[in-house]
Amino acid sequence: MDVKIKQIYDESKGRYGSPKITKKLKEEGINVSQKRVARRMKFLGLKSIVVKKYNHSGSSKTDSTKEYPNLLEQDFFDDEPSKKWVGDITYIYTKETGWSYLAIVMDLFDLKVVGWSYGLNMTDDLVIEAFNKAIVTRGLGKNGIFHSDRGSQYTSNDFEKLLLSLDLKHSYSKKGYPYDNASMESFNAILKKEEVNVNNYETFNEAKLAIFEFIESWYNNQRIHSSLGYITPNQKYNNYIANLATI
Repeated sequence: MDVKIKQIYDESKGRYGSPKITKKLKEEGINVSQKRVARRMKFLGLKSIVVKKYNHSGSSKTDSTKEYPNLLEQDFFDDEPSKKWVGDITYIYTKETGWSYLAIVMDLFDLKVVGWSYGLNMTDDLVIEAFNKAIVTRGLGKNGIFHSDRGSQYTSNDFEKLLLSLDLKHSYSKKGYPYDNASMESFNAILKKEEVNVNNYETFNEAKLAIFEFIESWYNNQRIHSSLGYITPNQKYNNYIANLATI
């Protein structure tokens, strides 16, 4: 069993701890308790990547005359895709460029990253590009909700006009209250824990390639999520499509 534990651990690039390794073992017919897996991992010297605290001050410019409703109200679940999307910007450092920026759009139905954009400037163009990619990838249904913080990129005239043109509702977190966008905060923590904080990127292009591999190959397609019943985002969506075909 130790060999199998080490194999699953290595395939996850050290990202999986005992709960997920236990789940993968059981999928392969190896019925074992999580406590035993944890003991064997300790014996083998295997530890999942530890979360490193990361803070970066960003700007949030809001119009004091405008209302910013929270339509999501911390309801981070939906039983259909393309009903509720969330977005955010996170920060990545490279030796070549200094800080660079990643804009993400996620569907709360399956936690899949349906759109992303990586650039050197934290502008509304960055979030618009990520959103447009999400529209092409999946499409947000009419009257769907997109939730974000009140950063200037998301409250810009161009971004608001884009949502309005698509008949989409914009939902906002309360200022300085990350719990209103907990699913997006969780993704950012996973990205930092499992990829960014364990690597040093020399160049912008190196970081971009690593982000592509992490999101498209690992996170969406291979990483199992306990909140999804230990399946991947792509499995969740494919199961939904397969069920529709039987109705």
